[in-house]
Amino acid sequence: MRVLFVVPYVPSRIRVRPFELIRALARLGHRLHLVMLRPPEDAWAPDAPLRDVCERVDEFPLSRSRTLANAGLAIVGHGPLQAAYSTHAGASGHLAALLASEAFDVLHVEHLRGVTLIEGLEGIPIVFDAVDSIAHLFEQTARSAARWQQRLTARLDLRRTERFEARVPYRFPRMLVTSPVDKDAFVQLAGPASEARIDVLPNGVDWAYFAPGSAAREPATVIFTGKMSYHANEAAALELAQRVMPEVWARQPEARLIIAGKDPSAGLRALATDTRIEVTGFVDDLRPLFARATVAVSPMVYGAGIQNKVLEAMASGVPVVTSLQVCASLAAEPGHDLLVGATPAEMAQHVLRVFEEPGLARRLGESGLGYVRRCHDWTAIGRRLTGVYDEARADCARQPAEQASP
Repeated sequence: MRVLFVVPYVPSRIRVRPFELIRALARLGHRLHLVMLRPPEDAWAPDAPLRDVCERVDEFPLSRSRTLANAGLAIVGHGPLQAAYSTHAGASGHLAALLASEAFDVLHVEHLRGVTLIEGLEGIPIVFDAVDSIAHLFEQTARSAARWQQRLTARLDLRRTERFEARVPYRFPRMLVTSPVDKDAFVQLAGPASEARIDVLPNGVDWAYFAPGSAAREPATVIFTGKMSYHANEAAALELAQRVMPEVWARQPEARLIIAGKDPSAGLRALATDTRIEVTGFVDDLRPLFARATVAVSPMVYGAGIQNKVLEAMASGVPVVTSLQVCASLAAEPGHDLLVGATPAEMAQHVLRVFEEPGLARRLGESGLGYVRRCHDWTAIGRRLTGVYDEARADCARQPAEQASP
């Protein structure tokens, strides 16, 4: 199958979903033509791995001045500011020209930000990967984000995004989300008729890349990973440092915390004034940090979709302690594959158990690894995505026949 794959950013090990879907589709024998934007926050991202597996990659720079102008124009309109962020006339014109001159079997577009790039395109089955419900995320952000600016931005864009997400399932033959929670959020907005059009395609993990190391782990070491410029990760990191770890330190004052990820805020960087906390900033390879960790803790206060940080820790053999919110998007068994706490105190008690019970730590590490291998293998997910493409093509083939029937 020849796939025109459209993303409003650079797929990478941080933008992991499109990165791994593209690689999985290529392994399955599909031919991919990638059209992507490079926004300012992705200036660092390499594209060589994509060029190795795609028959062609077309890249369009998206400057900071352009994103600000896009947002300014959107304020006077009715659409979501998120969608306007990636408006790019050059990329949109290029896509229209491609479809006029070349044959593709399906167009795959990712994220709400990508939809503006394909406005008006016709004559090809389109699969829209929403990834998460942004309205569901904004509703939580407006209540629980760490900073008032983040809460205000979410409130400003919430109603616009709700209106967009109420309509979007009906615009494309097939739509994807990463978790049942996000599908339910879309169906609540769009109505029960949308349910059959939305498929849950979970995130996977490259468990061969994130393999358990052979060296002994450091004692009493907690790790939290993620892109720290993402407000939900910032809130979770602060929750961990300020509410979970004090309970741990009360019994094990020598315990250490590693917060690893790109673009930490000033508030997060300030945590490192405590010598027991390490804030790394951007890390090119997380595997050495996972190899050090005794336990990975993900106390997400709010969020959407599947947390890749949890899958990567499990694939690395690291025991995981997380919140109810994270576990709700997984098929993992609490108490067997990971430990789940409803409060900071409960999560701290789980962390201390992992520190103090080597048998429990070993069992959780092994069970978590088995879970991601069974349920989050990217090649298997690529096969499921191929089936979604086939369904979208069949839906589009039926429509002209139905319209032509008397």
